[in-house]
Amino acid sequence: MTGKKIGSILADSVGLSDSVIDRALEQQMEQPERLGTILQDRGEISEEELLGALASQFDVSYLQSLSGEHNSDFVRKIPILFLKKNVMVPIQFNDQAYLAVNDPTRIEAIDELCMQLDIQSHRIVLAPERSIIELINHVYGESMDRAEDVIGEIDDEDPDELFSKIEQVGDLLDDTSDSPVIRLVNLMLSQAIRQEVSDIHIEPYRDELKIRQRMDGVLYEMFSPPKHAQSSLISRIKLMAKMNIAEKRLPQDGRFEVKIGNRDVDIRVSTLPTAFGERVVLRLLDKSAVKMSLADLGMGQECYHRFRQTIHSPNGMVLVTGPTGSGKTTTLYAALGEINRTEINIITVEDPIEYRIRGISQVQVNPKIDLTFANGLRSIVRQDPDVILIGEIRDYETAEIAIQSSLTGHLVFSTLHTNDSLSTITRLKDMGVEPYLITSSVKAILAQRLVRRLCLNCRAAYLPSADELTRIGLNGDEQRVGKFYHPHGCDQCNQTGYRGRCGIHEFLPFSEELHQAILQEDDNELMRTIAHQQGMKSLFEDGVDKVVEGITAVEEVLRVAQVP
Repeated sequence: MTGKKIGSILADSVGLSDSVIDRALEQQMEQPERLGTILQDRGEISEEELLGALASQFDVSYLQSLSGEHNSDFVRKIPILFLKKNVMVPIQFNDQAYLAVNDPTRIEAIDELCMQLDIQSHRIVLAPERSIIELINHVYGESMDRAEDVIGEIDDEDPDELFSKIEQVGDLLDDTSDSPVIRLVNLMLSQAIRQEVSDIHIEPYRDELKIRQRMDGVLYEMFSPPKHAQSSLISRIKLMAKMNIAEKRLPQDGRFEVKIGNRDVDIRVSTLPTAFGERVVLRLLDKSAVKMSLADLGMGQECYHRFRQTIHSPNGMVLVTGPTGSGKTTTLYAALGEINRTEINIITVEDPIEYRIRGISQVQVNPKIDLTFANGLRSIVRQDPDVILIGEIRDYETAEIAIQSSLTGHLVFSTLHTNDSLSTITRLKDMGVEPYLITSSVKAILAQRLVRRLCLNCRAAYLPSADELTRIGLNGDEQRVGKFYHPHGCDQCNQTGYRGRCGIHEFLPFSEELHQAILQEDDNELMRTIAHQQGMKSLFEDGVDKVVEGITAVEEVLRVAQVP
């Protein structure tokens, strides 16, 4: 330690004036706290400037990043809560064992940790708090029990003992429960969150219990716990979701929130009685995930510009269609993000509200108190909205109010479950909506699916055969065709060959010719001809474009899009 006071070091290094330091010293008399912390809290200095000054004062190194500077030997010896509370973590630095700390004045904690790990006393480096916490979460997350080890410990547990241990856990990494069932649930959730899984399926059969996870739209096997663990495992999840564990004859819905490291995840739980026990599906919604912008959805350039122009309309209805899990809500949220500004009042009615959007009023549907889409929509139109988002049009009543809203100066976004854009028109007619109301209100329909993106680290190039080109309608179009890519598999993509997903889209703007065909109730083939004459690409054609661009594989497009 240099013996020089922190105030003097900051005055030299940052240029703090004597008056600023004097005010901080006066505050220190009333509120015992480190001078540097007071100056940082007052906004006079940054964390980086404070750590640089402390490194100078204590004559130690300052590391701005801790990437690659660690081992995990300490995980079994040191509780994670101790490291987080004192903001310190053991690292390897210059091939020697050190402690990365955020506050070098925590001498007692440093001494205790050095003693437990047999590290030479006070061999420390300074690092930002965020870097230390991220490294702690990373190391403890990687070092969690393997599923096979936990499953091997599962035996028939005393239900009273199991239930007495069940508490809402703040962070899955912090849970130190000895119960194998609780540890297995935590492991299952943490693994799914790290791998960005969208759903977990717990499936009971006559002689086995299977757990599968949906990643990038495809189900993969996770592990198979012993059949006798079924009751305890499902009870644990139902208790976390505040569901009735005694009721096993009726379907139930619930939800709970978990945290792993710096990620907050909302989990929706659905149970369904089957012949061999309750089947459970968990839907994971990562609230800390980065929200997509319109440009990130994977639309072709023409589709992107036309859709973007449509969502800036002053009124009318824009519909996004596709099956469950095709990214409709993400597209609508991206559209709202595009048009959201201070002078526009945007209100949504959803079931469920998947992500909170700053500056937008969101209403949760609740059928138990008769807050349906239709009733919610009636109330919304009295709230002076400019833009309305309806989570889904499920019946004539909702469709009628949505159309009337779009005809009275509101821009309305909504979704339907249909196969393509043209079948949406048929679906609205089947609901009882008159053709003239469809042509008067609907501005455009966007149909979409999700295809998996090839992993750029391991995709394998090949030249397509004539038969393959014929299957996707490119035979004889040699100018467009170069190398195609197969999925291969590596550590970065969990050996799947794919990493992330991308949308394929079919955008149908409403023209005068299409209006006439709808009013005359012509068949879909004539409307499809008109749409293609206007430049509409089908879902399959847009998917083929993604194959040509090297974004996805032929088999992936054939999996999700119907061959014309």
